[in-house]
Amino acid sequence: MRTPRAWEGFWRAAPTGAGQVFWDADPALTAARHLPLLVEHADTGLPLVDLGCRNGTQTRYLAGHFGRVLGLDLSAAAVARARAEDVAGVAEFRRLDAADGAAVGALHAELGDCNVYLRGVLHQCAAGERFRIVGHIAALLGARGRLFAVEPSASAKEVLRTLAQGPAGPPATVRAVLAHGITPGELPDAEVPGLVRAHGLRIATCGQLPLATTEYGPDGSRLDLPSRWGAGPDAETG
Repeated sequence: MRTPRAWEGFWRAAPTGAGQVFWDADPALTAARHLPLLVEHADTGLPLVDLGCRNGTQTRYLAGHFGRVLGLDLSAAAVARARAEDVAGVAEFRRLDAADGAAVGALHAELGDCNVYLRGVLHQCAAGERFRIVGHIAALLGARGRLFAVEPSASAKEVLRTLAQGPAGPPATVRAVLAHGITPGELPDAEVPGLVRAHGLRIATCGQLPLATTEYGPDGSRLDLPSRWGAGPDAETG
């Protein structure tokens, strides 16, 4: 779940290098798949906020497609890692708690309306925080921004359980996550669309898409988590 201390500990201890973290898959398998679904509706001249950017792998890819890209994360250690790995300086990275309305409001005052990329963040947030966080995302979008959100489906939990309980035990990338007390939260498939609509946002299009990981199954195929995604235009106007 969303515990700042746990994430700080995880990112301080996480090994460096591509593919060393469970969800740090190659952008060709993640953001590159998501980008067309967002830009179909988005003004790419607006800033893009990668909310929950982790070590910035996807942020750096997205920076080649928007006028300004800012990666935000709850963990200061993750932000430090993202800055260190952005050797070309293509993106910006800051620590920000999406549950902090004042901080989000100040960011919107600075950047104006933004597009938001949200990959596997809400299922790690406490259930009581999700409504507020989506409201803050709506504030970042303003009148012109667009949101792309992808979250593991409820069925992904069984995939993760099977992986963790394999004959050899969980792989190293999963052990590292569990060692810091980070576990997937319960997120029913209908919850994210409901939260989005509750804040007056329309969902332009949605569907199912594998959420790539850095692990492989016993047959050598990549382990992808089932997920649901949605992309939406600005708030309802009438």
